[in-house]
Amino acid sequence: MKRPLELWGGVECTVARIGDDFRNQSLETGHGERISDIDRIAGLGIRTVRYPVLWETVSPDAPDQAEFSWHDERLRRLQDLDMRAIAGLCHHGSGPRYTDMLDSAWPELLADHAAKVARRYPHLDLYTPVNEPLTTARFSGLYGHWYPHQTSYPSFLRMLVNECKATVLSMREIRKVRADAQLVQTDDLGKTFSTPALAYQAEHENQRRWLTFDLLCGMVDRHHPWWSIFLKNGIREEELSFFLDADAAPDIIGINHYLTSERYLDERASRYPEHHSGGNGRHQYADAEAVRMPLPAEELGPLARLRETWERYRRPIAVTEAHHGCTRDEQLRWLLEVWQAARTLQDEGADIRAVTVWSLFGTVDWNSLLTQRNGSYEPGPFDVRSGGDEPRPTALARAAEGLAKEGHFDHPVLDRAGWWKRDIRYYRRPSRRSNACRLVSDPRQILITGANGTLGRAFSRICDIRGLDHVLVSRQEMDIADLESVQSAINCYQPWAVINTAGYVRVAQAEEEPERCFRENTLGAENLARVCSAQSVPLITFSSDLVFDGTLNRPYGESDPVNPASVYGASKAEAEGRVLAAHENALVIRTSAFFGPWDRYNFVWWVLNTLSKGEIVEASTDQVSPTYVPDLVHEVLNLVIDGERGLWHLANSGAVSWYDLAVEAARRGGYDTSLVVKAGEAQASQTVLTSERGVLLPTFDSAFDRFFNDSEIDWSSNELRTVAAE
Repeated sequence: MKRPLELWGGVECTVARIGDDFRNQSLETGHGERISDIDRIAGLGIRTVRYPVLWETVSPDAPDQAEFSWHDERLRRLQDLDMRAIAGLCHHGSGPRYTDMLDSAWPELLADHAAKVARRYPHLDLYTPVNEPLTTARFSGLYGHWYPHQTSYPSFLRMLVNECKATVLSMREIRKVRADAQLVQTDDLGKTFSTPALAYQAEHENQRRWLTFDLLCGMVDRHHPWWSIFLKNGIREEELSFFLDADAAPDIIGINHYLTSERYLDERASRYPEHHSGGNGRHQYADAEAVRMPLPAEELGPLARLRETWERYRRPIAVTEAHHGCTRDEQLRWLLEVWQAARTLQDEGADIRAVTVWSLFGTVDWNSLLTQRNGSYEPGPFDVRSGGDEPRPTALARAAEGLAKEGHFDHPVLDRAGWWKRDIRYYRRPSRRSNACRLVSDPRQILITGANGTLGRAFSRICDIRGLDHVLVSRQEMDIADLESVQSAINCYQPWAVINTAGYVRVAQAEEEPERCFRENTLGAENLARVCSAQSVPLITFSSDLVFDGTLNRPYGESDPVNPASVYGASKAEAEGRVLAAHENALVIRTSAFFGPWDRYNFVWWVLNTLSKGEIVEASTDQVSPTYVPDLVHEVLNLVIDGERGLWHLANSGAVSWYDLAVEAARRGGYDTSLVVKAGEAQASQTVLTSERGVLLPTFDSAFDRFFNDSEIDWSSNELRTVAAE
């Protein structure tokens, strides 16, 4: 009888040394301070979790010193909740400061740690002594990213052999305490494709990718294609013979597969972004993501890689990491694709035990392989950026709970395939568009109001990029201030969510047109809330920092009382109350002044356009939170998918005055900053926003960098005049 596919969980816990700096992901995501996270995992229905008992945290200073108190508390809680831990002993680490993977004593030292763990926690029966030996050896010994920062094949292979030897010795020690203990051996598994000229290099890498499992399974003998390569690079024959008994062959082969794991090698490097350039001493070539090439779909992806693994080893398999650092919709699509791949292999007769939802509490700076401290956070099922010490469950948490408890999960974003199967993935898009990305004939859609406005067009543009089906309506198609028009449109389009970007936006003119301002901003939002509530459709609508008068002299949070000083601010404040009263699942986003790359109706554009004509710019010293439109739209869509509700402040973090913003725009645009002058002598107000629920957007400085670097506009004065005159 086929066993049901399980959903396991995993906590990103890498302790990586880079130079003399140790990075601990459990501390950086805050998990190290929250034992309550164990209960959050259990609440999802997950019964097996990859959990750290890391050498570097237990014995950081000397091998004969061990501090287990942190682990005692957490492993006890896992036991209390009837959860099974897969104990990780070294996770992408080179060991404590007193050793490293080139040290001949490294295997015995790790095995000693394993013995201590087994004796202290005899209930543990699943172990991963070394996570991803091949990947760690590549990053530390071949590419130089991590300590000890080597870049040679002898170093790479020495590290790999030491890691695998440490695994064997560790399992021997563990089994002295627990004879039935099982090895869950993980490694990243991809595949390399290439042009014909580089087929030899692809073959080399495709043999290399199996080395962790081949060594532990006793397959690297004199007939193995890498036997001679090991010997050539300083690994002795007796060291390889050590593995032939295969007494630590994996009980479960853990496959970690990422979208970047599959590569394509092409000697025509100029066709690819510069950062892909590389070589092997014989050829210079681009090493790019295979998913961006027009390769046969059946040759790529988790299903193909899992099938290869089963056919090669015929041992039980689990996907031990399923994670994608991307937008929420793509994260969901990837997890469900991996889950379905595992189920398909099960149906073919393979022994696939589980899929592991990875990075339960997210990761920090993995987009730079931990080599930079940028604070770049990728959420997982829980987002740790929430206010307080309670991570916020995302849509991935609901997906994990559905898969763990019911074996299935549905969400409207799953009506489309991930970006890796849409035409957007190609470096050079094909002349004919593919419809293969549509997984259902009639995909569910979002309704977006405000077709003629900056924000509405930005939502439509980014929904296209993210594969989110939507309809963008104008006032002629749906007048939000007309209840009957709203009802008719909602009945017609049957959206799964409504995003309202329509409304009155002329702040100064609102003082002369208060009735019109309130009609469009307040009555319109209330009408949407009433209709959406009646049909159980989530509503997202926008408010403003101008609901505050700017006299608090600190950033405003969601709980601060509103006190508008203008007609426009009053219309938004009134709208907030009416919407939240009418619709319990409405999400109201307070934000600040927009700037972005796709329109000219914003302060930054006005500054640059004015300066391009040699004219003076007057700007006030009022402080605000300028908000980069792409950042705002992406994060709002994530919150929509997560099913968030209530009031939320979203603005790029950091305060700046209009005057300083204009000066910085002038400087970056190459204009004379002396043309920017302060306007008036009135006391400056401060409507800067912060959030008690979670600061989700990047810093203003980061946003401004991207505005100038990624903009489709050449900010030279001649080009600016040309574009402005269109």
